[in-house]
Amino acid sequence: MAENMVELVRYIAQSLVENPDKVEVRESETAQSVIIELRVVQEDMGKVIGKQGRIAKAIRAVVKAASLKYDKPVFVEIM
Repeated sequence: MAENMVELVRYIAQSLVENPDKVEVRESETAQSVIIELRVVQEDMGKVIGKQGRIAKAIRAVVKAASLKYDKPVFVEIM
């Protein structure tokens, strides 16, 4: 189901960071929701989060909009 969302998050994150080969994206599904975990190296954390969390909020907004057709809500967690 959320394979498309995983690829979307991976694409966005790899476009933002200095080390795109070190981006890890995993999906876990619960009964109520789908959680996409995004991991980047420490040096790239600021690029993914952005000033005052603006980039992270934008990533979450894009995923939320793209996931409206699914039965469960999709959440992005930046690890």
